[in-house]
Amino acid sequence: MSIYWEASAARTEGQNTADEFETAAYRLVSEQVLYHADKHSRVAYWLVERYTKDFERALEPLGIEVMVNTLLRYVYAKPRHAKSGTASVTQTLLALVLRSLYDESARAGQLNDNGEVLCDLVELEEKYRLETGRELPSKMEFDALLRQFKRWGIAKMADEQNLDEMDSDADSQLYVLIRPAIVDVLGEAALQRLGHWAQNKAVKDTANNEPESDEVAA
Repeated sequence: MSIYWEASAARTEGQNTADEFETAAYRLVSEQVLYHADKHSRVAYWLVERYTKDFERALEPLGIEVMVNTLLRYVYAKPRHAKSGTASVTQTLLALVLRSLYDESARAGQLNDNGEVLCDLVELEEKYRLETGRELPSKMEFDALLRQFKRWGIAKMADEQNLDEMDSDADSQLYVLIRPAIVDVLGEAALQRLGHWAQNKAVKDTANNEPESDEVAA
């Protein structure tokens, strides 16, 4: 057990243990985002939120910044030297479309108390087709993508509790819950990347649809 976390735990006057601090630090690094809204993450969230300086000092040598959003109640581990290019094209495109949907709903004030956005699959399928020119991945692949996004802390399939919290009369319709840390995980450049994708696709489509000419350029 690290003496560092024992010292941190001592300041809680017996309310929290060194194990809880160490576990919270590990989860923050491995999961990237911890939400107060998730019952299994509340202890870890509160520890990071209350003792941010301790976690900042512990993770700084790893090149990780600790970001705390007290308004929407989540904490985020931001790598200063994030490795790019590790996500697949499909992962990237779907994540960017979800970010676009989140921003649109945020501007319209369509957020729950936790800053989350509820999006039905019909809307997502249409948005994905318009933005990327592709069909939404098959159910098996889509489910796998959502499981990955849940680990990244940016989206997950909505459950009955989420639907109740948002007063949805969803019945049997499936919904995706887009989570607020998507703004941190996919920064300001994300929407520009999606725009460039759509623009490049439009240029290619236009070129492919141009009538062929018998003239040879000089």
